[in-house]
Amino acid sequence: MQITFLGTGTSHGVPMIGCECATCRSDDPRDRRLRPSLLIRAADGTSLLVDAGPDLRAQALTHAITRVDAIIFTHGHADHILGLDDVRRYNSLMKRPMPLYADKVTLHEITRMFGYAFNPDTPKGGGIPQLEPIEVQGPITVGPLHVVPVPIWHGTRLILGLRLGRFAYLTDCSAIPDESWALLEGVEVVVLDALRHRPHSTHFSLEQAVAASRRIAAAQTYFTHMCHDLPHAATNAQLPPGMALAYDGLQLTIAD
Repeated sequence: MQITFLGTGTSHGVPMIGCECATCRSDDPRDRRLRPSLLIRAADGTSLLVDAGPDLRAQALTHAITRVDAIIFTHGHADHILGLDDVRRYNSLMKRPMPLYADKVTLHEITRMFGYAFNPDTPKGGGIPQLEPIEVQGPITVGPLHVVPVPIWHGTRLILGLRLGRFAYLTDCSAIPDESWALLEGVEVVVLDALRHRPHSTHFSLEQAVAASRRIAAAQTYFTHMCHDLPHAATNAQLPPGMALAYDGLQLTIAD
């Protein structure tokens, strides 16, 4: 199973518009962060997209993503769903509607935001994405990929983290419910939200993410959803062994 980080930034992205801080002006390509998204590809080519933010088109072109079998959404905030209109290109490539897996609240947000795509009175054609919403009520299977939902808190909202075998992805996380820790037992590679050093009401700070990583006890932890407060090289130099900031374009191979 191959994991590609398509975006590791916040809703603003990095660099942030109108900011002259050292991270936003950095020449290190690892400090350029698009909105958060992940591509999971199985050995047979089956490809699962995690979230479809406003940078989807650029991400797909950068990484030559010509196949997406399904999309799973962690939640319905703008930086995770606003690329859905670009799915119409995958309708043409895959020659079928795109399955969208999400919880009930997120599906409602998607159908409200993209009402034209779900309205039966909208003239159909290449300009309208063909979307097949599917409510996540337990584990899901996309080809050989088996996904176990891991409920996590994003502020006061319960959203979806994901586990696939030895790998777990917990973006936009501010707390892990007691019942979800057991779902993370045995994970060898985990990705955790780490917004910045200062506390935030809806995201882990870097220090909170490090503490969660230690409790999960995975062999390797990567942090994502980082704002410009965390320059890549300087932050990595201060992290404990087995922990690192992810970056756009990072690829991991996880044994099945």
